[in-house]
Amino acid sequence: MHLLRSRRLLAAVAVLIVASAAWLVAGGPDTTTSLSTTVTQGEFVIPVTSAGELRASSFVQIQGPANAQQAGAFQMKISTIVPEGTLVKEGDVVAELDRSTLASKLQETALNVQKAEAQYEQAMLDSTLTLSKAREDLRSMELALEEKRIARDQARYEAPSVQRQAEIDYEKAERALEQGRKDLVTRTEQSQAKMREVGADLERQRNLQGIVMEVMQGFTVRAPSSGMVIYVREWNGRKKGAGAQINPWEPAVATLPDLSKMESITYVNEIDVRKVAAGQPVRITLDADPDRALEGSVIAVANVGEQRPNSDAKVFEVKINVTAPDTTLRPGMTTGNIIQTASIPNVLFIPLEAVITDESVPYVFVRRGGRIIRQEITTGAMNDTHVVVSAGLEAGEDVLLVPPADAAKLTTRRLSDASR
Repeated sequence: MHLLRSRRLLAAVAVLIVASAAWLVAGGPDTTTSLSTTVTQGEFVIPVTSAGELRASSFVQIQGPANAQQAGAFQMKISTIVPEGTLVKEGDVVAELDRSTLASKLQETALNVQKAEAQYEQAMLDSTLTLSKAREDLRSMELALEEKRIARDQARYEAPSVQRQAEIDYEKAERALEQGRKDLVTRTEQSQAKMREVGADLERQRNLQGIVMEVMQGFTVRAPSSGMVIYVREWNGRKKGAGAQINPWEPAVATLPDLSKMESITYVNEIDVRKVAAGQPVRITLDADPDRALEGSVIAVANVGEQRPNSDAKVFEVKINVTAPDTTLRPGMTTGNIIQTASIPNVLFIPLEAVITDESVPYVFVRRGGRIIRQEITTGAMNDTHVVVSAGLEAGEDVLLVPPADAAKLTTRRLSDASR
């Protein structure tokens, strides 16, 4: 009895397997039908697609200290910085720079100021002493001249030779006094020049010390206005955060963007850039919100290509203006940019995978009158997914996306055939 039940079960399973196989052969889904498409008629758009990043078209830079170069600070390290996206008010501290780079410079300028002050005092003492001695010598010469004048007057009653000697002595004393007066003027000018020299050096050292101290105060970087802090990027594309370097030629620590005016910055390869021009419409998508689309337009295309990090191909920067302002947009958001480079109205087009090329002649497999025909076509413009068909097909016709199994046996219809 048990054996009979087992045989009946096996027979039922066998019948079920045979029935399933028959359904798959005769009544299963038509894979050929599911791999077909219809010829579309309408506007044909040729887009250029590229990834990009949002940024504000206008912004205020938060910069490191001014006059850093004069202070000898050529590389400044960011010690701390507020997190990106922080909302700050004017005057709020945004970042702190490492002061160790200027600590030795500040000490050096302080010593130079002390040295210059000492030289100034020494020059002043030397000038005072020199001029005092020169004035004293001049006074002695005046007295000597007076003595020679008295001696000359007394010699009037002496022998002619004595009178002549008195005249000579008086003339010498007079000339010495005149030279002494000239020497006093010269020494005064020399002293003044020396004082100007050491005074200028002292002023220079004091100015340098003031610049270093001012730069040191600027190492506490504050927001010049209110806004959202956005980090700037270095030459290699990385954002400047804690540990990054700034210098007098690239002093930006961060930016405060105007979020009401946004643009998408993208890079187009050298093959496609010739299709892109200012004024072309753009559809912008956001990786953060794929269901959302923004409208934009190309505002600038770079004339010179560049090589981006981790890329061997040359690319050209393209700026795309976001038409409608949106305060929810944030700089740094990744975008997908579909630039409509050209549009052809009222044409027929099919997917690229439906076209097969044999000896440079394009064909498609099309259903006509209940059978499949291999039809020669003439193609035109194409984009990333579709191609324009200018001859060989009509709107609404059913075209296969993959060749049928018996493709080699199908009738080929040429464009030169007069009848269909």
